[in-house]
Amino acid sequence: MNNGIIVIPTYNEIENIEAIIAAVFELNYQLHILVVDDNSPDGTADKVIELQHKYKNLFLEKRQGKLGLGTAYVFGFKWALRNKYEYIYEMDADFSHNPKDLIALHVACLNGADMSIGSRYVTGVNVVNWPLSRVLLSYFASVYVNIITGMKIKDTTAGFVCYKKSTLEQINLDRIKFVGYAFQIEMKYRIFSKNLIINEVPIIFTDRTKGESKMTNSIIKEAIFGVIILRIKKLFNRL
Repeated sequence: MNNGIIVIPTYNEIENIEAIIAAVFELNYQLHILVVDDNSPDGTADKVIELQHKYKNLFLEKRQGKLGLGTAYVFGFKWALRNKYEYIYEMDADFSHNPKDLIALHVACLNGADMSIGSRYVTGVNVVNWPLSRVLLSYFASVYVNIITGMKIKDTTAGFVCYKKSTLEQINLDRIKFVGYAFQIEMKYRIFSKNLIINEVPIIFTDRTKGESKMTNSIIKEAIFGVIILRIKKLFNRL
């Protein structure tokens, strides 16, 4: 039986995709990779197809268009569950997440966590190459989320995560609708609401040096108002 798979959503990541795939497989940690590509016009999917000749545990699902980060992850989670992976990871393609930290995330789940988070803020502020304004936005977003939801997670918008299969099986993935920061918050809140164990693992987050950020004002607005929507749903037992 396969052990773990990393879901990597991509849109125009041709500058990063080969290197990130190579870095994961160089760990020799028996991890598989699923790239969920949203029909990148820069040829990201074509590069993955080329790399499949080299890496037998590299998989690709190509969608018809740019449908959003959250839907890409849900698509990947369902694929991983169908294929009976015990551990399912989220990771960006742009090296903002160090592949070596995948091992620490896995160990946290082996030691009892139902969800482990690669956290930028659990031991202070561990962010490299971000302007102060971006650091403050991200940090205080988590403070805001915790006030609204009652969670005690230092990095609620983190996108570097390991889930146990049993954890995702308890979440109704068809109800996940948010796309950006709000998607990351929603997953954590749903798991928190199930009284499952969430463990934060300290990492150093390094902003991308190649390719373009996918952050937009609409993603920020979704996070601000999405948190309130999640809390209201929880209060009325409609989460």
